[in-house]
Amino acid sequence: QVQLVESGGGLVQPGGSLRLSCAASGFTFSSYGMRWYRQAPGKERELVAGINAGGGSTSYADSVKGRFTISRDNAKKMVYLQMNSLKFEDTAVYFCNAPTVNAWGQGTQVTVSS
Repeated sequence: QVQLVESGGGLVQPGGSLRLSCAASGFTFSSYGMRWYRQAPGKERELVAGINAGGGSTSYADSVKGRFTISRDNAKKMVYLQMNSLKFEDTAVYFCNAPTVNAWGQGTQVTVSS
């Protein structure tokens, strides 16, 4: 079955960095674009970043542009989200998403706190 599993979340201080990983299985990973979403308490789920199948085109929410980088390794069936210069407002559960096959990961918690 289609499966996405996130990892790499944790506690980090403001200004710090964290890299999230998403391992994909059960579909032809290299054929599909991938996305990262996040959801903070009391807020709607927000699209953070997207990447096309080949990895050559990326997009970002204005709130993270210049600080976050989405990438992928199709040979490893992995998607990554490098998060730098983290802010308190980045605190959320982060989800990996394969929109074309309607797949979601279980989420990984990122907490930015001093």
